[in-house]
Amino acid sequence: MNKARKFEAPGGIPSQMYIDGKYVDATGGGRIETLDPATGMVFADFPAGQVADVDMAVAAAKSSLWGAWRQVVPAERGRILNRAAALIRRDAERLAIIEVLDSGKPLGEARGDVETTAAYFEYYAGMADKLQGDSIPLGVDFMSFTLHEPVGVTAHIIPWNFPLVTTARGVAPALAAGCTAVVKPATQTPLTAMALSGILAEAGLPDGVYNVVTGRGSDIGDALTGHPDVNHVTFTGSVPTGLGVMKTAADQATSVTLELGGKSPVVVLKDADIDAAVAGTLKAIYMNAGQVCSAGSRLVIERSVHAQMMEKLVAGAEALTVGHGLDAPQLGPLVSESHRKTVANYVDSAHQRGINIATGGKALEIEGCEGGYFYAPTILDNVVSSDIVIQEEIFGPVLSVQIVDSPEQAIAVSNDTPFGLCAGIYSSDITKAMRFARDVEAGQVFINQYFAGGVATPFGGSKFSGFGREKGLAALGSYYRVKCITTRI
Repeated sequence: MNKARKFEAPGGIPSQMYIDGKYVDATGGGRIETLDPATGMVFADFPAGQVADVDMAVAAAKSSLWGAWRQVVPAERGRILNRAAALIRRDAERLAIIEVLDSGKPLGEARGDVETTAAYFEYYAGMADKLQGDSIPLGVDFMSFTLHEPVGVTAHIIPWNFPLVTTARGVAPALAAGCTAVVKPATQTPLTAMALSGILAEAGLPDGVYNVVTGRGSDIGDALTGHPDVNHVTFTGSVPTGLGVMKTAADQATSVTLELGGKSPVVVLKDADIDAAVAGTLKAIYMNAGQVCSAGSRLVIERSVHAQMMEKLVAGAEALTVGHGLDAPQLGPLVSESHRKTVANYVDSAHQRGINIATGGKALEIEGCEGGYFYAPTILDNVVSSDIVIQEEIFGPVLSVQIVDSPEQAIAVSNDTPFGLCAGIYSSDITKAMRFARDVEAGQVFINQYFAGGVATPFGGSKFSGFGREKGLAALGSYYRVKCITTRI
């Protein structure tokens, strides 16, 4: 363990699970340590939940669904969510610091995540009393209409890269629709989902509506996703785990929303604003050290501007500041040593196959954070489509560059992976850009920018990027059922 520098955690770090309005330890009494990725040092621990804890959380959620929460009128649900948004903003700095220590991301990014979390609750607060049905004209002798009913108890499997904001992304629309929630945060980063429980209770959420069970996926994952009283599962994470979640949920005929990752292209055509494209590409790949499912991890560039852009891109990557998240760098560490090894293996194997490493390609040691899991911003140049660094998600600060000779080839290359989450294009010709947007296999397309939009814009993918939509009005469809009532009059 590195002891060169220790960052003190702020007061009020949660240490217990939250079930039925109470803070509880795991049934078996076990604990799991959580590390600061920038130092490799333990700074907190949390309960190692077991199947019995899952059962209690689901039972509490089911009881509240048909009890206290059902009695709360939709307008009051909206007021509770609005109060939650205000309380999140009140506690923003505390939440951001906890997120930095748990995930390693830079403080500025963590602050942005907290504001986005508040915005989710605010946005869906406005939807709570507007989920109205329709009347269906069957003729004068009939009356037919639809109701939107909450789907029921929802399970939320949260990834480690955006712990707080992903929790809010699923929980806020679920609560707006009248559902209850059981949240299982990632083992590496559980703390902000735990901290949210106190905020929601203070906002007036009844006991049992929001529950958090922490622990290892191997211990409690299947118990939650395959629970007979869970009615919908929202999962964000890796493809293999997501497919396993879907198979387990299928045994109970439980619906699922899957957001599984991507290998998203940033296309730069020869008529693009190169400086804007460089800035957008740097943001697309190096935000959160590339640990973003929608990261622009492939640069697909027309040959005539390749050299010009590479010169500026390499300079920009090498100028990025790297350090502990609380020091507000531009790039923080990877989440764990094992993940850093995974990223390094991709780059090392690419180098062995003769791929040019234009910059980076090595672990970094930061003064005062010698035990941290840092990796240099890396660019792999002129990579063929069949290479594994194009076909597989690296999930780190590694950009792979592909050279094309036409806009049509750019579309073909962009679609030539198993994923279809996001895509971006830089071009001064709106017709070329819109043709790309029409033909690219992606759930979100950004034109002359990247990571555009917000809580109101639907998010999701195709192919191995998953299915279903989160964010915006589209997300609500996962959390209510349509009931049709017809009578002869």
